[in-house]
Amino acid sequence: MEMRRDITILCKWIRPCCIAILLLASLHTNAQVPVRSYTVKNGKMFIALGKDIQKSSLDSFIAKYELYDLDLQACISMGATDSLKKLGWKVDIDNSEIFVISKPLFSADNMNNVADKMILTQKSIEPVPMAQVHFGYNRFKNKAAFAVTDSAVVFFLRGNTNAGKVLLAGTFTNWQTGALPMTKTDSGWIANVKLVAGKYLYKFVIDGNWTIDRDNANTENDGMGNDNSVYYKTNHTFILQGYANAKKVYLAGSFNEWRDRNLLMLRTSTGWALPVYLSEGTHTYRFVADGIWFADPVNNDKVPNEFNEFNSVIRIGKPYLFKVDGYLDAKKVVLFGSFNNWKENELFMTKTETGWELPYTIGPGNYEYRLKIDGKLSADSITRNNLVLVIQPNFTFRLKGFENARKVCLSGDINNWNPASFQMKREGDEWVFKAHLNKGKCRYKFVVDGKWILDPANKLWEQNEYKTGNSVLWIEKD
Repeated sequence: MEMRRDITILCKWIRPCCIAILLLASLHTNAQVPVRSYTVKNGKMFIALGKDIQKSSLDSFIAKYELYDLDLQACISMGATDSLKKLGWKVDIDNSEIFVISKPLFSADNMNNVADKMILTQKSIEPVPMAQVHFGYNRFKNKAAFAVTDSAVVFFLRGNTNAGKVLLAGTFTNWQTGALPMTKTDSGWIANVKLVAGKYLYKFVIDGNWTIDRDNANTENDGMGNDNSVYYKTNHTFILQGYANAKKVYLAGSFNEWRDRNLLMLRTSTGWALPVYLSEGTHTYRFVADGIWFADPVNNDKVPNEFNEFNSVIRIGKPYLFKVDGYLDAKKVVLFGSFNNWKENELFMTKTETGWELPYTIGPGNYEYRLKIDGKLSADSITRNNLVLVIQPNFTFRLKGFENARKVCLSGDINNWNPASFQMKREGDEWVFKAHLNKGKCRYKFVVDGKWILDPANKLWEQNEYKTGNSVLWIEKD
């Protein structure tokens, strides 16, 4: 029995040691490239980081895989691993060159069925904006907002003309991996970057020293005590002509939860203006001049509000036609849903020869909605729940088997873990639901006749507060 115990202990050490040796070999073979990998092998997740990894590179790695809760910076610099152990991670190697930790993956059925090898390493990425950003605006001081010419943004670092070399790094360069050299001018440094509308994080690297943009009031903490500057490539400018005697004019709308002293507009030669970034969809707004609220006087696109007044409307993207046949005897049909914060006094449908319809601009996503017909609520004729609309589906959830199940639903981050709203359809030998998933991490489970289960076909999952686990997907592109 004692010999068997020794062999068991030895076997437990052989596998991580072998993997560690391979990682060390990789480190020495490619010494010029800091080690930073997230590997799934033999039923375990492995994170390997070289001790010489730069802070910005580590920050980028943490952000890519959403590893904020591991506090990897403290683990590497101070050896503080208590938080790792509490989360189920084990330190396999911690020497002067490399730091390796591992955690059992736990397949949904059998550990032996885990794919032999899957490596998720950092890759160079296209300059795309950060996902799931609905609104933003720039706040620069001591300098104007970055100029934009032919879709290229001119990033500008004021001063520092004595520096020998300045680089621009950010989410659009995969941080250090693709950092861009800046060109010296008589007043600072510039670099042109072609960007689409959206949100971006960036820093300057001045003679090897990383720094935020001191002239940009927009910063964002990465959860590890590090700040990055935030830039929004804007796609719309709110303009209010006149009101020259007003002391302050604010913009308020659905995009900032109608806060009346949040978005201060800039005085211009003819009135007031504020460039912003707005996501695809329909946005409502009003101006507030010295405390007085009013709709945009030159925008005829308006919807009624709860104060028996009107809110102005701006639409970004293509409209979707909501249409319902019948109900020709109805006097009023109102559309409302998650896309307009369930407001029942905004979207009044128009009667046609065959029913009712309303064009409404809405961006990619997963939505729920209902109709109110002469005061009575409609519902899905089959599920009796909210109606579901998916714009630009890019992923299909599939659950094979369970042919005797009466009802199977998808629940997760995409519907705030509602156990009944996204009902799956039976197609052949599987249950399916087509959804739109944004770039990044998506947690989910299936609900089969009221019972929550992990996805049997997905071996990636993480623990939750109920100790029952959630299946996990990583979406690389929108």
